[in-house]
Amino acid sequence: MSSDANILERIQEIENTWIPMSDGCRIAARIWLPNSAQHQPVPAILEYIPYRKRDFMRSRDEPIHRYFADHGFASVRVDIRGSGDSEGVLHDEYSPQEHADALEIINWIVAQPWCSGSVGMMGISWGGFNALQVAALRPPALKAIITLCSTDDRYADDAHFMGGCLLNENMQWGSILTLYSALPPDPHIVGDRWKAMWQERLENLEPFPAVWMRHQWRDDFWKHGSICEDFSAIQCPVYAIGGWADGYTNAIPRLMRNLSCPKKALIGPWAHNFPHDGVPGPAIGFLQEAVRWWEHWLNGKSTGIMDEPVIRVWMQESQQPQPQYAEWPGRWVAEDHLPSSHMTPQRWYLEPGHLSPLPEKPIDVSFCSPQTIGVRSGEWCGFGADGEMPRDQRPDDGGSLVFDSDPLPGRLEVLGAPIVELELATDQPVAMVAIRLGDVAPDGSVLRVTYGLLNLTHRESHETPESLKPGNWYTVRIQLNDFAHAFPLGHRIRVSVSTSYWPIAWPPPVPVTLTVRTGPSYLELPVRPPRPEDSQLRPFDPPEAAPGTTHKKLRQMPMRRTIEIDLATTEMVYTLKSDGGEFDGASLARIEEIDLNLGYTLLKRYRILENDPLSAQTEFSQTAIMRRGDWAIRVECRTRLSATADTFQFAGELEAFEGDHLLKRHDWTLAIPRALL
Repeated sequence: MSSDANILERIQEIENTWIPMSDGCRIAARIWLPNSAQHQPVPAILEYIPYRKRDFMRSRDEPIHRYFADHGFASVRVDIRGSGDSEGVLHDEYSPQEHADALEIINWIVAQPWCSGSVGMMGISWGGFNALQVAALRPPALKAIITLCSTDDRYADDAHFMGGCLLNENMQWGSILTLYSALPPDPHIVGDRWKAMWQERLENLEPFPAVWMRHQWRDDFWKHGSICEDFSAIQCPVYAIGGWADGYTNAIPRLMRNLSCPKKALIGPWAHNFPHDGVPGPAIGFLQEAVRWWEHWLNGKSTGIMDEPVIRVWMQESQQPQPQYAEWPGRWVAEDHLPSSHMTPQRWYLEPGHLSPLPEKPIDVSFCSPQTIGVRSGEWCGFGADGEMPRDQRPDDGGSLVFDSDPLPGRLEVLGAPIVELELATDQPVAMVAIRLGDVAPDGSVLRVTYGLLNLTHRESHETPESLKPGNWYTVRIQLNDFAHAFPLGHRIRVSVSTSYWPIAWPPPVPVTLTVRTGPSYLELPVRPPRPEDSQLRPFDPPEAAPGTTHKKLRQMPMRRTIEIDLATTEMVYTLKSDGGEFDGASLARIEEIDLNLGYTLLKRYRILENDPLSAQTEFSQTAIMRRGDWAIRVECRTRLSATADTFQFAGELEAFEGDHLLKRHDWTLAIPRALL
């Protein structure tokens, strides 16, 4: 945290201003300016997201945007149409309307007397996505972007599908966005129109998990906003940043391989958070790094940032599996390309129970995993919360096909995306395979270092999947998530193969027996020898940030994760109870600056029987509260997903209360056909 107590005297804050769109809709923005900007125009930085600038994200926004303003930039935080205090309705992620509005917003910024005419765009997650997407539209004033924890491919590498498998994150994220989209604007900002605006949102609300589940293959719906369709469309400089504990790291190496514009990449040990708040640590001075980037590309000043290596990543050391890590030991390493010319792919062949450097006689091995495999997987995307990291993999390995190397004769450092190629056959037309790469310590504990999933009907294409012919042999290639890890001397490398991975991914409709032909099947690791240049890298500054709003905790709700197994029925139930918000474990908090009490709670529960994939159920229950004097808002949302062999069964209810009066209730019951899933 910046120790400069005078920062608020050097900048001007505009709590809300209206940006008019050509169709008459007004978009709400909060702006921070250097005091000198009115007579000495400065470049502007835009963050454009649906997460409520006024209240729920206030304490996150201020340390970032105040910092940029104090360092000579106008910082503009905008609520997307239909979110927060902006007018209109939010119909989906990354819509054509969102993109069109972004272009008008940039034009509006450039026309302001405090703007020099140069704009940068940045954001994490949604804001990182649309920074890339808007850059591909080439607005002339957009000179550079910083994209954090985002993706270039909305189908293959987002919260909805992974390897053609339906992620439970689709249900979680979609349910949260549904609730957020049902919240009203603040009457202190929009005045008496607040209720009409709220009613418009409620009347047009759709359950987002179901919207996305209707597109189970990579169709035009997902191609829209996927900048991998044409990397050349992006011409402005791109700084791509992420963390190994995040769900979006794979996009960064792809961007570095395929973008032709000026580019840089940074991957730390972090989860889905800004690097100055990075967990697992070490956190770094991200805001200083961002200022160096903006100074170079928006002001034309020499900061040296483009003289440094293009790609910088945290090489993680091995450690015991834990539910969370305050710090992940390692060191920074750098490359200008991935894979680099001095990296060597190292192949290990799968033999019964063993990884061998040379192929041996083919042997067919058959197995069927319990549906509960995956309980030790942790969250698909970490946010830095307790209990979300993968645990010791031995319980999951017990229901998997496992292949171990001999103890390593020396340290082995790996950087990139491992490949597993399998010769296999199944007894069902629809099947999935989950591959985990583990670091086996001498005491037998197993640290999951990366993993990958593949819906085997997508073995050739995500656009035109084809069912399997039971008994036929196929050669399939599974690319695991990118990672950086140092396997120590004496440890073993483990490949674990399972036919299910719950609750990360939805299971196929019937249990699958998978036969793997060892011998020709193999693991390929991108081995990176240590380089002397790594020790010469410029160290990052320690984290800095501007002061931000503090909130008062009114009701504490510690996070709780539990797993229950009924030994009679074999049902496994995974439950998370959490405040789920920005208030450090408080389910109800007060922001004195705007005289507002805010609350948010989340309960999620996954159920499945050990041998029945059709028993899979996911349910979410959320409550959001907003209260100021006599103005009291409560929105409750409950969603559930189950499946038959042929359809997904989505159900949900949303109730919106003004005081004790039920203003609107939605009841959704939807059957969505399963398409080779």
